[in-house]
Parts: sequence; structure tokens; C-alpha cells
Amino acid sequence: MEEIVMIKNMGTLDRSIRIFVVAPVAIGVAVILGAGTVAGIILFVVAGIMLATAVTAFCPTYTLLGISTQPRGVHRVGHGFRHGHA
Repeated sequence: MEEIVMIKNMGTLDRSIRIFVVAPVAIGVAVILGAGTVAGIILFVVAGIMLATAVTAFCPTYTLLGISTQPRGVHRVGHGFRHGHA
């Protein structure tokens, strides 16, 4: 099985904005619009993605765009499997 490696590409400010601004605003607007509406569900998904990317410090979109807000260079995140070893 190939090793799966995520490279941290998000800095502290980026992560903080996602956790303390974007996700709460998305959740608040989702509740106002109605949690069961299509817009509400989409906003909950957006909030979940923001929280997940902030916790892992990895944004797949940043990888596709070739950008990083991580100021200290490249850092590996997580563990992968290589040649059957953990």
C-alpha cells in the first residue's frame, strides 16, 4: 500500500480564522436559514470542512493551487503505511 502523506500547508492565522470566524459564521447562518434547508446543510458541510482542515493544518485546495500559509516550511502530518509497516 502506498504511503499517504499530508504536508502542512496552513499557518496559525489561517487555521484560527477558519475555527473562530468562518465555521461559527457558517453554522450561525445555517441555523438562521434553517438547518434542514439545502442552504443550511451546505453551510454545515462548509463549517465541517473548515474545522477539519484547520485541525489537520492541511487544505487540499491549497495543494491544488500550489499555495501555503505555513510560514516555517514543509512539515509532514499524520502517519502512512509503507511496505506493510505502520
